[in-house]
Amino acid sequence: MKKVLVIVLLAAATGFINTAQAQGYKTALGVRLSSSNAMQNNSVSFKQFITDKTAIEALFTFGDPLALGALVEFHKPLNAAGLTYYYGAGGYIGFEKKLNTTTLKETTDPNFGAQGIIGLDYKFSNIPLNISLDWKPELNLVNDINFEPAAVGFTARFTFGK
Repeated sequence: MKKVLVIVLLAAATGFINTAQAQGYKTALGVRLSSSNAMQNNSVSFKQFITDKTAIEALFTFGDPLALGALVEFHKPLNAAGLTYYYGAGGYIGFEKKLNTTTLKETTDPNFGAQGIIGLDYKFSNIPLNISLDWKPELNLVNDINFEPAAVGFTARFTFGK
């Protein structure tokens, strides 16, 4: 019974490794640039594929606001080699500095929110570079309730792992 279990686990692990390699890259690290007033605008982007078509992307925005977010993304291939479209959703927590005009004191207000994403992702075949263009609207849910629809971004990432 133990031998059968070990064989099944090895077969499953081999299948997972093979499907994770089909995307062209497994891990990517880079910069996302956006000109919108979204909580997560200019960010460091870290993307990790957990299956052939599913990735987790973490975004760290520094400065004001300071924010950390995560997205689950589902990739679908297009006809051109290395090109996929993707969609997904996630959330974030952000900290924004505000000036109280009465007391002239600065406070840091927390913001929590939801975000969606849809975009195009391209992995160059000869170099370890991935670029993407996306639309990532945000909905602030705590403290400053508002919707930011104009969050278009461009990301360039260094890729590693297959």
